[in-house]
Amino acid sequence: MAPKYKDGDIVATINGKWISWAHTVVAYSAFLGALIVGMSLHYHKIVQNEFYGYPDEWFPSVSSTIGDRYPERSVFMVFIALTSGPRFALVALWYILTRKPNSSLPKFVTGVGIFRTLTCGGWTYVTSTDDHDWHDIFMISYLVATLPWTLGCLALSPRNPTALKYRKIFAGAFFGTLVPLIYFFIQHKVHRVAGAYTTYSFFEWSLVLLDVAFDAVTVVEFANFEVVVKDLRGITRGTGNKAVSDTVLEKQKDKEVGQVFAGGFSWGGLLDAVAGVYNGFAFWSMLTSLGLLVWYFPLWHMGISGYEVMVMCTVSPFLLGIKSLRFLIVRQIRIVHLLSLSGFLSFLAKSPENRLFSAGFGVWMACLSWSATFYAERSQPHRLEARISAFSLGLLASSIAKFAFWTNNPVWPIMHGPNGGWNKLGLALAVLAILRSTRQTASSGADMPAPGPTKGSPTLAGLGLAGLFFAMHSLLSDSSTMILWVWEGYPVRGPLAVPHGAWTLIAMGFGLVIGLFAPNFARGWAFYGVGSIGAAILTTSGHWFGYYGALALTIYIMAIAPAFISNAARHSPAHTFGLGFLIYNILVLAHVWVVAYAFVPGGPLMREHTDWVMAATMLFIGCGVFSATSQTATPSIKKYKGKPNPAARKQRSYYLYVLFGLELLAAAIAYLRFPSYNYTPYHPEEKSVTAGIWTIHFSLDNDMWSSEHRMRDVIKELELDVVGLLESDLQRIIMGNRDTTQFLAEDLGMYVDYGPGPNKHTWGSALLSKFPIVNSTHHLLPSPVGELAPAIHATLDMYGRMVDVFVFHSGQEEDPEDRRLQSEYLAKLMGETPRPAILLSYLVTKPLEGNYNTYVGDKSGMRDIDPSDWDRWCEYILYKGLKRTGYARVSRSTITDTEIQVGKFVVDQPENLSNEMIAEEQVPAGLRFPALFRSQGVRGHAYHVFDDPRYFA
Repeated sequence: MAPKYKDGDIVATINGKWISWAHTVVAYSAFLGALIVGMSLHYHKIVQNEFYGYPDEWFPSVSSTIGDRYPERSVFMVFIALTSGPRFALVALWYILTRKPNSSLPKFVTGVGIFRTLTCGGWTYVTSTDDHDWHDIFMISYLVATLPWTLGCLALSPRNPTALKYRKIFAGAFFGTLVPLIYFFIQHKVHRVAGAYTTYSFFEWSLVLLDVAFDAVTVVEFANFEVVVKDLRGITRGTGNKAVSDTVLEKQKDKEVGQVFAGGFSWGGLLDAVAGVYNGFAFWSMLTSLGLLVWYFPLWHMGISGYEVMVMCTVSPFLLGIKSLRFLIVRQIRIVHLLSLSGFLSFLAKSPENRLFSAGFGVWMACLSWSATFYAERSQPHRLEARISAFSLGLLASSIAKFAFWTNNPVWPIMHGPNGGWNKLGLALAVLAILRSTRQTASSGADMPAPGPTKGSPTLAGLGLAGLFFAMHSLLSDSSTMILWVWEGYPVRGPLAVPHGAWTLIAMGFGLVIGLFAPNFARGWAFYGVGSIGAAILTTSGHWFGYYGALALTIYIMAIAPAFISNAARHSPAHTFGLGFLIYNILVLAHVWVVAYAFVPGGPLMREHTDWVMAATMLFIGCGVFSATSQTATPSIKKYKGKPNPAARKQRSYYLYVLFGLELLAAAIAYLRFPSYNYTPYHPEEKSVTAGIWTIHFSLDNDMWSSEHRMRDVIKELELDVVGLLESDLQRIIMGNRDTTQFLAEDLGMYVDYGPGPNKHTWGSALLSKFPIVNSTHHLLPSPVGELAPAIHATLDMYGRMVDVFVFHSGQEEDPEDRRLQSEYLAKLMGETPRPAILLSYLVTKPLEGNYNTYVGDKSGMRDIDPSDWDRWCEYILYKGLKRTGYARVSRSTITDTEIQVGKFVVDQPENLSNEMIAEEQVPAGLRFPALFRSQGVRGHAYHVFDDPRYFA
């Protein structure tokens, strides 16, 4: 007999499983229908991609199948429109099925389901041809929302073994498919492997089938529904039956994972975690900016300036050794945190000196406030853990911000509106975050001891902090740092800053989770051995193998943070945090001396010894392990006063939610920044090549602003197809762990070779090219006394002709023997290539004198682009095997201390041996220099020395 309403019989019923079946059938019809129609009508067109077609590629991707071609696009759109009704009904029934009192998770999952449905319509009906940006926004939003939808459905799945089994299978297969999908996409996009896109397409279609199949499992549970809608068997959470997740949590109530995700959800608790993490982000933003500001002064003084003493701003925790002052700081911790925001305000100072002092004061107060915060919370381990989590996730958030902003942090004092800074917004959010996250501490000013006996040496704990903080700053404050350690040129044989920087960020989060859930393992000697092996592999190896060592070291560094900081907080903060930051400063200086040995007292002792710095870092961390392992563990989650601690488990879950959100953001950024690799030169009709050389002075302009945007503008306006950049290695603490080439390459649409990495101890050389880089080799030229001279030897595919380009920075003037040996080495290298060649260089010699005659002559086979240009000392452009058509010198404005030199060449035409000059009117329009830079020029850039470019017959 049919069930009854209170006021009458049911007139009609539809079993809920038919909603699930309708959704599944119509969704599959949309994709498979478009595939059948497309392969029947446009097979060769839809298997064609930007590099290959049939027979190399023989199966179409999802995007090419459902794209812009009629009628398959229409077939897809019609069925997707029909899918929307069952889809909304499916999401609604799922909410009814899984809702329960005092739980916000079902509402959250339902919201995500509605959001996914709307964004699916977005990328379906707004194609990449209609609006590429909005199509990508909808598509990325849909993909990002897939993860919380899948995990939420698994967590809320009712107690049905069959349904749960299939959900796990489909979800596991879905996420497992992402790995080979990304691999084969990179094989296609980066390595251009024939047939890779077909393999990628199979995995892409698998994702579609698995995504729909995951939701099709609802047919099992919905069979117990009838659409009125009435619950026929009392299976919903509202009637009291428990989901599988509840049962598991009950069985594992003494296990940490179960405790973390048990209980209700509080938006206030999540807001507290977000505020704490942003406060940590503010700390790392200020700390990572300090060295960069200090570096400006010796850079422009070309030696010790005196401002280097500001590096010591981090030692403020020594003040906590004064008892009365410590009590005052702990009681007024909010004020101390707010005072630290002078580092955020420093961008308002126009004078570089005032900006440095303001930022230095901010770092002084930030180190003081965070050390006092850790110490004040030591009596309540779960609150201390929250602060440590916020501190560590703040580093991750800072690295993600740099990942999004091409290795610049948008709130740094070197950033402002004109170059992409978000300083005002960052400051406002920092004030709100501090007000929220510092409402109270566990201690009101008194020295409340940590629970249990305090063991271990405070000195060893401080040394451990030094190694930890230095490793976090030098290796993890930017996702591309260790990738550039293992980069050794083309063809690509290792990770790329984009997208693989996201792997570093994911490893950071994974390491922190290990540190929270397995603290005894994280602080143990076995894991220390893993970290040490990772450090050794990173230091000694390149390519993928070296990066695997980097990932192991990343996980280890983040994992030890909770154990090391909580152990240090048990002792005197002056002894542990004060000593830790002091030794950290010494490591920072050593980190610079390995390359700046020519400018500091005793520098030659540290010359080229990054391995020593890494070994010292791991030894100091080992000291921390000694101290931490002697301390009895006091877990904050499992037990508190002998009982489970519900406040602690809820609190930890909020930080894990924030971590999850940050990792999703990192993945989305990696997707958005993935290069297109469809670059074209400015004047292909003339087969012209415009090449330039520029010494960029570490991307800090004369007024201490980051100069990438200004550099981008002049490079674009000069229409440079190939440009060599010198003094371009910024991957050190003192230079902000940046990479200018990422922004320039992506914005200008150019291939990039970073050159010898930061572990090669040079000031850097880089190559940007509109032409594909077929092969590149990095060289360290003979430098027995002075600084190492870097060089790039790259082979470019210029209009189907292989042309060698050399980018080279010679040693300094004070070391003539170094420069002589370097000239002979490079001349031999250039002379050995049978291909046409261009040298973009910094030679430190006068024209027609000394080493000039080694670079230019029979041994190298190279010719000077303009032998009559007598006013040169540093920058030179040489060439062979190409027709030289023009040469210009462009003033630097206030971007750097060196001009831009530019040469124009034509490929596949005989080399012109005469130095006869001709008037511009005799030169084809495509081979002329831009008129924009004539007379006064633009923004301080103008043709100078000759006043106008020179053209050659």
